[in-house]
Amino acid sequence: MTEHGSIWVLNGPNLNLLGEREPGIYGGDSLADIEARCAEAAKTAGFALDFRQTNHEGELVAWVQEARTGAAGLAINAGAYTHTSVAVHDALRLLDIPIVEVHLSNIFAREEFRHKSYISAAATGVVCGFGSHSYVLAISALAARMDL
Repeated sequence: MTEHGSIWVLNGPNLNLLGEREPGIYGGDSLADIEARCAEAAKTAGFALDFRQTNHEGELVAWVQEARTGAAGLAINAGAYTHTSVAVHDALRLLDIPIVEVHLSNIFAREEFRHKSYISAAATGVVCGFGSHSYVLAISALAARMDL
């Protein structure tokens, strides 16, 4: 672990297919590419990185709960659960660390059902629309929020 603790980046369903899935919307970077960029950004900011992905809502909820004692800050791209999961929202409300909601695309420029986020009400802030760079911006925002 580095000097300031660990930033966790949690990813929800279908993000394991980045680079293959609708590259016109989500870009050509794989999730492994994004993880590498996040690791560098976290290291530069003085944090360790814990980067995870799941296609299962319950596992995502369990990870958010685990972050209560393991993370200094949390970035979350809940994928489709952003727009459907009260359970993820409720788990996030248990945290007293900075939370950044992350999206590759601008969800407000897409289908109407994507305009509603259950995550936003529990998040410190939202980064969307900058492709894979959204994750780097989220890590930078978390570090700034923690006054480092």
